[in-house]
Amino acid sequence: RSFPTINPATGEVICQVAEADKADVNKAVKAAREAFRFGSPWRRMDASDRGLLLTRLADAIERDTAYLAVGFPPGVVNILPGMGPSAGSAIASHMDVDKVAFTGSTEVGHLIQQASGSSNLKKVTLELGGKSPNIIMSDANMAEAVEQSHFALFFNQGQCCCAGSRTYVQDTIYDEFMERSVERAKSRVVGDPFSMKTEQGPQVDEEQFKKILGYISSGKREGAKLMCGGGVAADRGYFIQPTIFGDVQDGMTIAREEIFGPVMQILKFKTLEEVVERANDTKYGLAAAVFTKDIDKAHYISSGRRAGTVWINCYNVFGAQAPFGGYKYSGNGRELGEYGLDNYTEVKTVTIKVPQKNS
Repeated sequence: RSFPTINPATGEVICQVAEADKADVNKAVKAAREAFRFGSPWRRMDASDRGLLLTRLADAIERDTAYLAVGFPPGVVNILPGMGPSAGSAIASHMDVDKVAFTGSTEVGHLIQQASGSSNLKKVTLELGGKSPNIIMSDANMAEAVEQSHFALFFNQGQCCCAGSRTYVQDTIYDEFMERSVERAKSRVVGDPFSMKTEQGPQVDEEQFKKILGYISSGKREGAKLMCGGGVAADRGYFIQPTIFGDVQDGMTIAREEIFGPVMQILKFKTLEEVVERANDTKYGLAAAVFTKDIDKAHYISSGRRAGTVWINCYNVFGAQAPFGGYKYSGNGRELGEYGLDNYTEVKTVTIKVPQKNS
């Protein structure tokens, strides 16, 4: 079986791609069972050699980055080198694996949890979606906060699980921040994803394209103020204008649900206590950020946020050694670092009785 892959920049079919069905899954499971069969070459392989294989895989991905997907695979490349060297020491005493990992939407995550819970006790880790708050304090470096907040939301056409999709700005700088953010969004270059001058390409497919436009309509209908964008950005393909809403209230649909598109929501707040409470008032908990020159404010907010990752004066900064994952509906388990490796292992206890005297 196969399905068509559509070029989102033109809406035309690129090619037919094989669809993994039950037979393909069974082949993969059979191969995995053979790999972990007692006495198999994989089980006998030294853990450090496994790490070297992962490093070779990372090198191959890095070599073919442009071919695999323009500009996006480096996230994968960052993961693999971090796993390679650490695999030797971390996996050496944890050789059995019984785990499945998925990255996707929260809705898909629920289905996976239900399926795994009803059929067996397989461990499942889920890195899902979010509605991550990005908090801008009045003492923040304005130029840096505007640019980083723009990047936090519009990166990858807004199709990012940890996007800073609720931008909370302190009331005393709200107007200036809004003005600068709108100016930056209007200057964002939307177009051919193969051009090095392009900052924003098309959405992934027609379904997502229409879903995002639906959220934009919802924002207008519920009373948010459209500051820029809000429409289709090209005659063909799934391009959407960089869009910003102001006067957004916490109860609005665009402030509650994950849009997964280039639609920025800017909300106003007054006090630290208020913004922490409002930021936590969500079913999600993947990431958060705060921009401030006051380290005490940064600590207060980071300790109060219910999220797996908190960035201070930056956004979307990842390292292979730093665990990443969500609280609440944003998933469970962690990727990267030794915490990520733990998800793939089972601990075994072997107890040996030592004689206390010669018999």
